[in-house]
Amino acid sequence: MFISLLLFVLAGLAEIGGGYLVWIWLRDGKPFWLGAAGFITLCIYGVIPVFQAFPSFGRVYAAYGGIFIVLSILWGWLVDKAKPDFYDLLGAVICVIGASLILWAPRH
Repeated sequence: MFISLLLFVLAGLAEIGGGYLVWIWLRDGKPFWLGAAGFITLCIYGVIPVFQAFPSFGRVYAAYGGIFIVLSILWGWLVDKAKPDFYDLLGAVICVIGASLILWAPRH
């Protein structure tokens, strides 16, 4: 379970970080090399979930969605200085519960 969570976090940081680099390149007029680094990071993000032990692509990505939401809120808070409110936090908790159900619910 630890490795699975670690892979989700690494994928999230790669996706959010890569997207952020492309964002600041295109929206804030930052240098092209930041955009290029963002594209490379997004490609790395695409590879990381392959190392998950779970056999179902759809379930892995559905569960990853919950982790992505939490990481996005944290990124917004720490990098963009947008403090999450009650509804951000409540929504994140609901998503993590849902993601946990998708991934670890007992199935026969």
